[in-house]
Amino acid sequence: VVFSQFNHANISLPEKLDYFISYFIVSPNMHKVHHHYVLPYTDSNYGNIFSIWDRFFGTFTILKKEEIIYGVDTHMETSEHNNLSNLIQIPFQKSKNQSDKKI
Repeated sequence: VVFSQFNHANISLPEKLDYFISYFIVSPNMHKVHHHYVLPYTDSNYGNIFSIWDRFFGTFTILKKEEIIYGVDTHMETSEHNNLSNLIQIPFQKSKNQSDKKI
């Protein structure tokens, strides 16, 4: 639980320190790549405690924190995800990516 809170924390470690500890444990900047809104970044840095597993399975990815864009690729407009009432409606909306196919 401590490691999960650490790597999901909205803290900013010095870049060199974050990079160094990511050789051993999952650092906040390392895991934030996993929360990027687009592939292949969402399919990387799954680890929760030890970063060795992402390195071993080839899912380790480095990305500068300035390049990380959080979100879901279907609702990128601020007006769509800036308040609770909009978020609650998302599961009930027709997908933007679905075509109007008639069966």
